[in-house]
Amino acid sequence: MLPKKLAPMLFGLLLSGIMSLLVSGISTWRAAGLGPGFAATWAGAWLMAWPVAFPAVLLAAPLARRAVERLVRGR
Repeated sequence: MLPKKLAPMLFGLLLSGIMSLLVSGISTWRAAGLGPGFAATWAGAWLMAWPVAFPAVLLAAPLARRAVERLVRGR
């Protein structure tokens, strides 16, 4: 079991992995179609996207959290 203090980083890792997998899959499908080699092309796109998505999620999460707090405060 991991320490609870790592929960936000683990959440970001999983969220960025799932979202980059979905977005790269849709983008690959739109750009290259579902022909031969689709899975390999998708995997390559995902492996390039995830290392960008993970720090982006870690940086964006506090900003998004603050924006949500301001939008729902007092309602």
